Formats: sequence, structure tokens, C-alpha cells
Amino acid sequence: MTCPYLSYRQSDGDHAFDTERAYCEVVDEFVSPMRADVCNDRHEFHHENDCEFYDEAESD
Repeated sequence: MTCPYLSYRQSDGDHAFDTERAYCEVVDEFVSPMRADVCNDRHEFHHENDCEFYDEAESD
């Protein structure tokens, strides 16, 4: 399961990108591919355990 706060966008409103980029709705910004690995539970990561942004959003 991927993080429910992760989406992929092809623009930032002002600029269009060649490929979609990972966007975190908790911090309201694009995130690095390495951060997206955590969001997508890749490489033995799990967003519920390894992401401080997810913890923050769920505790609110």
C-alpha cells in the first residue's frame, strides 16, 4: 500500500514536467525520489513506520 498523502503531478501550476513527480500533500511540496521510495513502501521501508510526515498528518 502506498501512502495516501502521495500523488504524482506533471506540473506545479506554472511549469509542466516531462515526467510526473512525487508530491507530498502533508508538506505541500514535491519530494525527492528517495522520499517517494518511503511513500511507496519500497526497499523495506513502510510509510507508516518510516515517515515523520505521515506520523504528523495522522496525529492531527
